[in-house]
Amino acid sequence: MRFQVVQVMFEPGSFMPDYGEMLKEAGLDVEFKRVNCTSEEEIIAAAQDADAVIGVATYQKFSRKVIQSLPKLRFIMSMGIGYDNLDLKAATEHGVLAANVPDYCLDEMSDHVMALVLACARKIVKLGTMVKEGGWQKEPDPNIQRNIWPTMSRLRGQTLGLVGLGRVPRALLPKAKAFGMRVIACDPYVDSSVFQSLGVEKVDLDSLLAQSDFISLHPALTPETMHMLGAGEFAKMKPTAYLVNTARGALVDHSALYQALTNKQIAGAALDVTDPAPIPVSDPLLKLDNVIITAHSAHASIPALMELLERPGREVARVLKGEWPLGLLNPEAKDKYNQKWRQELNRP
Repeated sequence: MRFQVVQVMFEPGSFMPDYGEMLKEAGLDVEFKRVNCTSEEEIIAAAQDADAVIGVATYQKFSRKVIQSLPKLRFIMSMGIGYDNLDLKAATEHGVLAANVPDYCLDEMSDHVMALVLACARKIVKLGTMVKEGGWQKEPDPNIQRNIWPTMSRLRGQTLGLVGLGRVPRALLPKAKAFGMRVIACDPYVDSSVFQSLGVEKVDLDSLLAQSDFISLHPALTPETMHMLGAGEFAKMKPTAYLVNTARGALVDHSALYQALTNKQIAGAALDVTDPAPIPVSDPLLKLDNVIITAHSAHASIPALMELLERPGREVARVLKGEWPLGLLNPEAKDKYNQKWRQELNRP
């Protein structure tokens, strides 16, 4: 049987592998094409006859309108972890499987969190900037001794509070514990037995805010988590505490964050993500010396990129050969999927 696979691109990319060749090497008869698409209408036009679509559901909208307009569609492969714009309910109702890459860049993300925690504790960015601006005049320098050294801390004995206990924070756990940190977490969707098996104390959000020296955000962005940290939450934090956000910018009310930083309600913030992104050069957060912003780079490394680029071809091959994808997001769609494609399937 001949299949059509379409990759919808939100911007031109020169680093993409030839998925068509990968699928042929897997023994499949496939017509593959790659089309730049930014709107729902463009995705529908490009994938009208597609059996599988590869895209990025963080940026592209795989809505109910798109899904129900593609009569042959059986699989949506989203590159990356996030799938904010993928309507999973609609996909399930139409018997369409959807998958992401849930184990993408776990080492990079957890390394980046630890790097930001260390940068805050040891004032790495502030010290480096001061030296480059000619602020290191003596050895020892009275200005550094008076203004920076008193704000530096050791990590051993400090409390790291994890908001969310998914894959990235679980990869972060042994790294934080290796520095001697106490780790607490809140996640209403994770059973207490998991906390116990990981050696993490389960607390509610208010307790986490009050106890933590460093707070690292890891929830998915949903209507419930939008601006989950605002003025009220910052008021509950220690004045010596730092906020680290490598998840989604809109988890934080940035106006409230600016007020908390300037009013010294908290000691600082380290952000890999902002809302909006990119952050405007006029944003007042950029004028604060207790803020680190790393331009949505926590995921980046060559090994992670190569793994991300190869995964869609392997996942599409699994589905078209009658297997379930490893990163399946809607296992509840299996029954409807089997009903629609039963004549082609050879699975239990």
